[in-house]
Amino acid sequence: MEKKEFVFIISHSFDAPERAAAALQLASNMVAFDAKVDFFLINEGVMLAKKGFAETITWQHGFSPVHELLRTLSEDFDSKFYVCASCVEPFGLKDAELIDNSEVKPGSFLGELLMSRQNVSF
Repeated sequence: MEKKEFVFIISHSFDAPERAAAALQLASNMVAFDAKVDFFLINEGVMLAKKGFAETITWQHGFSPVHELLRTLSEDFDSKFYVCASCVEPFGLKDAELIDNSEVKPGSFLGELLMSRQNVSF
């Protein structure tokens, strides 16, 4: 069977931590079933890419901690976290240290991903 590929679009973090946690938990579960999963972070979701930020998210209603999910996905499963270039400056990430496996990309890159992958939005 052909390996399925997904891009998760995450647009929340501090403003709706349950959405970020749910997205990362679902993605982790899908990777366990051999799916290739990467992420495009946009709007408030870009904050997840700021090193140390995920540790500040304490709301975890039934999900694994966000910082643990991020680490597992980036380090153990080699998932990529693409950060919307248009959101970098408005969210104060211009000079911030980013998490492993993250990279700033323009919105056109998301369009490219969507042409070749299934998508899940949170």
